[in-house]
Amino acid sequence: MEIAELRRRRVGVLMSGGLSCTAVGVWLAEQGVDVVPFVADLGQSVPFPPLELAEVLGRCGPVARVVDLRAETAALAMDLARWQATHDGGYWNTTSGSRHTLVTGLAQPLRDAGCTVLVHGCVGGGNDEGRFARYAAVHAPDLTVFSPWANAWLRERFPGRRGMADYLLERGLPAVFGDYVDYSVDGTLAGFSHDGGDLERLDTPVSTVTPLMTTWPSAARERGESVRIRFAAGRPVAVDDVAPGAVAILTRLNELGGRNGLALRSLVENRVNGTKCRGVYEAPGLEILGAALAALYQVVLDRPAIDLLHSLARRLGRAVYEGRLDDPAGRAARTAADLLAEAATGEVEVELYRGNITVARVGPSVTPPGVRRQTRFADGGNHWTTERQPVAAG
Repeated sequence: MEIAELRRRRVGVLMSGGLSCTAVGVWLAEQGVDVVPFVADLGQSVPFPPLELAEVLGRCGPVARVVDLRAETAALAMDLARWQATHDGGYWNTTSGSRHTLVTGLAQPLRDAGCTVLVHGCVGGGNDEGRFARYAAVHAPDLTVFSPWANAWLRERFPGRRGMADYLLERGLPAVFGDYVDYSVDGTLAGFSHDGGDLERLDTPVSTVTPLMTTWPSAARERGESVRIRFAAGRPVAVDDVAPGAVAILTRLNELGGRNGLALRSLVENRVNGTKCRGVYEAPGLEILGAALAALYQVVLDRPAIDLLHSLARRLGRAVYEGRLDDPAGRAARTAADLLAEAATGEVEVELYRGNITVARVGPSVTPPGVRRQTRFADGGNHWTTERQPVAAG
């Protein structure tokens, strides 16, 4: 799509704080494109909280529209925990999952604003370009997705991130945008990811990263904490007997996990385009939910069900990462995982201490049919009792 065609359309630009999308949105408006900036509130805090970012963007372009998607972000995070849907090395898919939330949550606001084009600022040929294209094809086929860096005329204008930062600084935007030339942070209520040129080198210490949600285990509080989480069909409904809703539950668990040193992961991931890339990820609340649910599943599901859940978790983790959650295979895997999760009702208590999670107690509400409780010592200590016949203990 050429600039001349963009000038004939109303364009919705997703501008939630990243250097690339901000530069694209500001530049397109300067070229006479009818730009409507959208700032999605996913619970992020850098480079600015959403309302402050909208005010900053308004200094050099059209007024940005803030759309609160925190509830949708928390809901997807709960799904990830229920499905145990991590990617390579335990990454909780918070960045990749947010692309699903952005498309499903902003498609209608874009239509309501009269936009016929959705613009993102993601790297050409990268993971996110494909995620946005796939989710838009399902949820917003009426909107044209414009990928800036797939166009030579925009690559010529901004051949690198330094040029984007210089452009924004020249137009009076805060100097903080210059901090993201060789470093990128992508965050939501569910977790943050850190990427950069130095981090791509495997010999760069992870300690160069400044955590935003958590702390290093060595700097965590000296005394640990315990927390009780009540689940209904695999969904957290209360923390320590308080049931404030998904956003508040995730926020509370992020606070607990963060001050106890959970969970900063340095991972080398297998990307959609076949390359490998190192990143650092933090998702303290999801780490707690995932561990607590894993313990509950181990109690309430039999061996075949657990094996199936593990297989579905791998498939769903990859589907979320690749932006295929709404493909037929993704929908089928979600349905199956949700069915298995129906048995996961009860309370789990975990202890948190300097980067570690210890399951202290698991209290299922009921034992599902076909799952038999341990009875050896309660039934004499020298044999197993079955409905058919005693079996000598080894």
